[in-house]
Amino acid sequence: MTGKTVVVLGSGPIRIGQGIEFDYSCVHCVWALQEMGHRAVIVNNNPETVSTDFDTGDALYFEPVTLPDVLSVVAHEEADGVMVQFGGQTAINLAEGLAAAGAHVLGTPPEAIAAAEDRGQFDALLARLGVPRPPGRAVRSLDEARAAAEEVGYPVLVRPSFVLGGRAMEIVQGPADLEGFYREADAANPGQPVLVDQYIVGTEVEVDVVSDGVDTLVPGIMEHIDRAGIHSGDSMTVYPPVGLSREVEARVVEVACGIARALGVRGLMNVQFVVDGEGTVFVIEVNPRASRTVPYLSKVTGVPMVRLATRCALGESLASLGYGSGLWCSPEDGRTGYVATEAEILQGVRQAGLFAVKAPVFSFQKLGHVDPALGPEMKSTGEVLGVDFTYEAALYKALVASGVVFKPRGQVILTVADDDKPAAVAIGRRLHERGYPIGATGGTHDALAAAGVPSERLGKVQEGSPNLLERLFEGRVSLMVNTPGRAEQATREAARIRRACIETGVACVTSIDTARALADALDVFEYPSPACCLTLGEYLRPAPSHPPAEPADSIA
Repeated sequence: MTGKTVVVLGSGPIRIGQGIEFDYSCVHCVWALQEMGHRAVIVNNNPETVSTDFDTGDALYFEPVTLPDVLSVVAHEEADGVMVQFGGQTAINLAEGLAAAGAHVLGTPPEAIAAAEDRGQFDALLARLGVPRPPGRAVRSLDEARAAAEEVGYPVLVRPSFVLGGRAMEIVQGPADLEGFYREADAANPGQPVLVDQYIVGTEVEVDVVSDGVDTLVPGIMEHIDRAGIHSGDSMTVYPPVGLSREVEARVVEVACGIARALGVRGLMNVQFVVDGEGTVFVIEVNPRASRTVPYLSKVTGVPMVRLATRCALGESLASLGYGSGLWCSPEDGRTGYVATEAEILQGVRQAGLFAVKAPVFSFQKLGHVDPALGPEMKSTGEVLGVDFTYEAALYKALVASGVVFKPRGQVILTVADDDKPAAVAIGRRLHERGYPIGATGGTHDALAAAGVPSERLGKVQEGSPNLLERLFEGRVSLMVNTPGRAEQATREAARIRRACIETGVACVTSIDTARALADALDVFEYPSPACCLTLGEYLRPAPSHPPAEPADSIA
């Protein structure tokens, strides 16, 4: 072999926040390198991955993904370069150290990675591009955190920098809670600043892009079904978006392409946005690396994202690979690589009539002391994909595959936090119109009654009969929607309710947005089509002119 020797860094042990999705990216990177005639050397130390199979790469170093170990491998192999963007945050955090030690970091330059991850540099970049982000700043002391929170106004999002999975990230409602959450965030990554940002209520939107430093390809736009504040790894996501205006989608594409060009990204980049009630698009975060949605988006668009990113990282252009800048559109109309106009964006991505919903999978039955209420810190241990030609059918498949089984015609119990009561009323009305009996605890029952939605008043466990546990063990419950408030989350009663749901096989939904999505899919839950299951290849209709896509189901 006459090509280069390239070291590909994995993500190390799988844990909440990074796992099989980065193994997918690393393996597809190795295949792309081998296809180009290069020698691919893998550094990873997790035996439960495909990247550490003996025959995946040309060489495997089963070593920790740390700077001293990686530098030893680079020196021993006399490597021409190191690929850091496919191994998650563990790998990309080594970029600056590798460059300082003389190793050649392929793809996006280390200084560009630092500009995306350093708060001050990134704020300056967005200001130069005229792109808004939630107001806030990086702080290094509790006093600075208090001043920043007062400056931007509560609620604020407090999080450590340079971590994955939303670790130690929390929404802080007032000054009384700030000290504890600040200390937790500071301890999660000592020596690095803590970020304090205004929390904006809105819809989260996410894109993964491939850039060659000049052109930027946006394979698709993903809309989060759960509201902003739920970690992206725990949020249900739909492609293409179902609730965004053409103007918002066009702005998302414009901003993503502008950031990639300004940073000089060569390879993959993930951008997360929040869209407020006025339609303003704010940038939340930019990750100059592969994300957990790369396998999802690659499969449902047919765009071989990792293959393209690997080739771009080694100097090839998107134009030479048959792609160009802007939102990738279904090639049925014969056009590829163009920036869709606002009027064309929705039409373009929906020509195939395909909807895909990603849903998280949790292990709360095995992790008994983990509170199932969702928030900024990631708790899911897996995810599933539902694909169909209607949004509702795709949603149904994703929910069922993730373990949400809606038993027909049983009682639906609603017991939600005060902030969720308006949404619970809308869900209750929809269920009542479909003939489902509703049970609710005190405050939720009163909110339903005030809106004219009938429900049976149920007591909490300590309030006598009839109560929640009795209904569960009587086998009369179809679904439990329980979104406890912060003061209630740690109570023994909440744990007993969740355990009872597990023992009785009743799905317990802890996100009000998931409950709303389930209500949207009631038709399919009640009357699922027996002919709605096809292979992924049958759903996709790739263009003959495109480069052959990687096998969509090569790695689960």
